[in-house]
Amino acid sequence: MPFGCGMMGMTGGPLTLCEGLQRLKEEHPPLRKQMEELFKEAQAIGTNAGVEDWEAPLRALEEKMKIFVAELDLHSKREEDVLFPLMAKHIGREMGPIAVMEYEHEQAKTRLSGFLATMASLTGPIKAHTARWIAGEVAEAVQILFDHFMKEENVLFPMAERILSDAEKEELLAGVKAI
Repeated sequence: MPFGCGMMGMTGGPLTLCEGLQRLKEEHPPLRKQMEELFKEAQAIGTNAGVEDWEAPLRALEEKMKIFVAELDLHSKREEDVLFPLMAKHIGREMGPIAVMEYEHEQAKTRLSGFLATMASLTGPIKAHTARWIAGEVAEAVQILFDHFMKEENVLFPMAERILSDAEKEELLAGVKAI
């Protein structure tokens, strides 16, 4: 079964990841579950015509978002501080997969921090159209992250497995454990 162009034409069965990459991949399902809940909640904000003030639902979303961001930041730090530099030695950082991953990290972080900054300055009451706009930042960030995780799992992690030396894989594992 071909992996497709992202896998640079390699064929074969599923690739077994080294322990460091597997740990990074295993962080995705719980984050993805939180993202699904955040997306659903963000999409519901501003949709009930019977609600005149959306501040309370936005505050509830904000609390969940703070927890999510703290967990996502640890995951991102492991990638940005350990995995990406190791891979960049082989494939560079200015173009290609690492550049895309870093750009997507920045895009998601910008939207998430924008939401949190807006919430920090928010004063009620909040009308539906404003609430939808504010919650839209969360929905956009989550969409970016869903796509990002898919690229990591299907392209970046398998690529790292192929290009990193055994010593680099040990360095990756040590770095992932340390953060």
